[in-house]
Amino acid sequence: MEYIKQAQKNEQTNITDVEQTVKEIIATVRTEGDAGVQKYERKFSQSDRAIRVSEEEIERSIKSLSSDVKELIDRVVDRISTFAKAQLECILPLQKDFGPGIQMGHRIVPIEKVGAYVPGGRFPLLSSGPMVVAPAKVAGAKKIVACSPANFEGGIHPAVLYGLVRSGATDIFAIGGAQAIAAMAYGTESVPEVDIIGGPGNRFVAEAKRQVFGKVGIDLIAGPSEVLVFTDDSAEPKKCAADLLAQAEHDPHARAILVTTSHSIAYQTMEEINQLLKEFSPNSPAHESWANLGEVIVAETLQEGIDICNDYAIEHLHLHIENSRDLMDRLYNYGSLFIDSASSVVFSDKVSGTNHTLPTNRAARYTGGLWVGSYVKVMTHQQISGEGVHLLASHASKQSEIEGLEGHQLSAALRLTSIKS
Repeated sequence: MEYIKQAQKNEQTNITDVEQTVKEIIATVRTEGDAGVQKYERKFSQSDRAIRVSEEEIERSIKSLSSDVKELIDRVVDRISTFAKAQLECILPLQKDFGPGIQMGHRIVPIEKVGAYVPGGRFPLLSSGPMVVAPAKVAGAKKIVACSPANFEGGIHPAVLYGLVRSGATDIFAIGGAQAIAAMAYGTESVPEVDIIGGPGNRFVAEAKRQVFGKVGIDLIAGPSEVLVFTDDSAEPKKCAADLLAQAEHDPHARAILVTTSHSIAYQTMEEINQLLKEFSPNSPAHESWANLGEVIVAETLQEGIDICNDYAIEHLHLHIENSRDLMDRLYNYGSLFIDSASSVVFSDKVSGTNHTLPTNRAARYTGGLWVGSYVKVMTHQQISGEGVHLLASHASKQSEIEGLEGHQLSAALRLTSIKS
């Protein structure tokens, strides 16, 4: 393995500072409710508006949208919902006999109250709301509380609002950052308390989700975007470069990585990136992202490249390799896999239907991304009768005696007594 370009040290805000700031925000919102939320909205977003988005505001915002924009968002919602429904159909209830008198199974039950965080960011990302909200609606959530920053003319961007409404959000609030997470986790006078919070965000949002976990469930902690493009010598350098920069432009802390078995592709792709960046806006985050965190690695063999991909456990893994599908079974750590060069990550970012809220920072080693299954509970049950009672009670009584658990032994023994009587 040879590094042609290696990432510089990531000089993010001190982790301890972020942790302490978020801790203070959560404590304030817990004790002061709406007033605490508005305090931080004024401080961080310079927003002094009402935090709830009224029906009148929603109607006014939607009227400002063109039919073309609405059609785009409708397609996004439809495709995400359709894929989520197909996934939900794979999560089947279970009811089965496991021996005479032993019947066990599980039910699939939707989480009742869902909190959806939709980042504002530098651009109004039209798919972000539907990605978080639509699967919750498909899962059967009764209440879906959505929060998004008021960073567009004093409110939420009309296209983002439309996406939230179309996806099934029941309550919408113009709140951003850690204060939004705290409000949904603990509830305020205006913001309903939820059972689980989903959605991506900046490091303050991610830290807030980490701190409220346990009080509520969370989907996962998703940081800035990541992409790894894996190629052999058949790749087209310009496509590789475009795919890397598409994710780099999300955030200055985004990571774009090229792993290739070809020195020629490595250097040609770097040159293409340098040329393409000249056409990007000077303010684009892609410049800083690529300069500081971009990486180019040459693997000696295809297998070494596969090993590198599995070790990085990247959010988006894009294969620019001949017969890419043949590699699927050898790749097991990624948020989402993009097979062949035609399968742009951008398609998933926008409209293909798979979710773009995915694990970052190597979390793909132990979890997948947000999906309809994030919003349901698999709840087991059992009914024991007849011969099953005798078998299990005899075992449980003997095991409890060995373990010294008197109450357990008594409970099991009473069942044996009932059978004999």
